[in-house]
Amino acid sequence: MFVTRFAPSPTGRLHKGHAFSALTAWRAAKDAGGRFLLRIEDIDPTRCRPEFEVGIFEDLAWLGLDWETSVRRQSDHLTDYAAVVETLDRHGLLYRCFRTRKEILDAIGVAPHGPAEAARPGPHPVEEEAHLLAEGRPFAWRLSLDRAREALGGAAWDALSFIEEGSGPDGETGRIKARPETAGDVVLARKDAGTAYHLAVTHDDALQGVSHVIRGQDLFEATHIQRLIQALMGWPAPVYRHHRLLAGPDGRRYAKRDRSVTLAELRAGGLTPDRLRAELAL
Repeated sequence: MFVTRFAPSPTGRLHKGHAFSALTAWRAAKDAGGRFLLRIEDIDPTRCRPEFEVGIFEDLAWLGLDWETSVRRQSDHLTDYAAVVETLDRHGLLYRCFRTRKEILDAIGVAPHGPAEAARPGPHPVEEEAHLLAEGRPFAWRLSLDRAREALGGAAWDALSFIEEGSGPDGETGRIKARPETAGDVVLARKDAGTAYHLAVTHDDALQGVSHVIRGQDLFEATHIQRLIQALMGWPAPVYRHHRLLAGPDGRRYAKRDRSVTLAELRAGGLTPDRLRAELAL
């Protein structure tokens, strides 16, 4: 059965880029005679807001999309993710990290606003960790790539791959060798939410039987580390189909942080869903 999903975070109103991604996944499910799921990825308690979640339902309904019920809301299932963290920790694959993002950047000589995704700070010395725990300092759980490679074995590590039916930013397609090392020792459980994106999304895709992950090329690189998590947990690997990103008249891709024009604003300005769908189809 072909199963795909649209999984927005309620951190702002949807824009044209979201509409394009949702319609792409929805049409793929319809063409395949499969299932289309809506998932609310609201694990960030500082940025997710109820009114934005309401807006997601309003915007998608206005576009003419339909989806299965019930809708999975990640904040309702934090115990599920905690169980995965416990499993990985029990197998010795995680370590506590008390360092702040700035401390990690300073340690690896990267500017404060530079990329820290590939950081591999490693575990704290035993005595230091015990002292920080005794102080009640908050920490995040990081996945150790060294321990993960040892757990899988060299041959299985080298064989990690995924199928790309769309294309990555540089035209990557077909069977792609997974390179988890590009992500570093990623955080799998944050101190404020008890989980993090990579863990929650791979768990839910497996739980919901998602066969095809259809999403924008901005998430292509995330596939490498997500493929590793799937292998460590014994979860199936879906087929991936990354699509191009829409850009506005200024050539910049649509993004919440750039305050791109929202679907609600377009609707208020008189745009009809048929006209927007026709525009996006081009």
